[in-house]
Amino acid sequence: MPERSFSRVVQNVVGGLHALGTPPKTEPDPVNQKDHVVRVAIGSDHRGFEAKEILKRYLTSLGYRVYDVGTFSGDQSVDYPDFAVKVAQKVASGECERGIMIDGMGIGSCMVCNKVRGIRAALCYDRDSVINSREHNNANVLTLGARHSPEELCELVKLWLETRFAGGRHWSRVNKIMAVERGHFGP
Repeated sequence: MPERSFSRVVQNVVGGLHALGTPPKTEPDPVNQKDHVVRVAIGSDHRGFEAKEILKRYLTSLGYRVYDVGTFSGDQSVDYPDFAVKVAQKVASGECERGIMIDGMGIGSCMVCNKVRGIRAALCYDRDSVINSREHNNANVLTLGARHSPEELCELVKLWLETRFAGGRHWSRVNKIMAVERGHFGP
């Protein structure tokens, strides 16, 4: 029996058992070993500094190990690419499972982070974009604009860190994203 057919049969049997009253697993199997997040790199430019400081305290209170790559003051203008690349490098190297970068709107930082090999940065602005970036795209860096309220920032970041990659049909799409990065993608 071909591997795909066998997998489909197993899924149908398991699904049938659940329908008969067998309790489902309470903890889903991880589809990506980086779904378990402990270490988070965080950075900002001067416009995102205050938001970064709020998120640092919040994430630490949730038990995450937070690695702040700067900026360390909001008093003078700095260039977001300098800090976005540091966040992306921490994630790409494996030193951190995920990264968060905050600038004025989040757009430029997203562009910078996506230039670093192995990074799938997503600019998110609401709950739906946060969930989609993780479930469908397996984003490993989140970029945000500093215009969110502290409550929104904390809610979005917590949701992003806790949302698992769905795997399944999304693996082939994520693999195509990474193939483009390696220059091996074509029609």
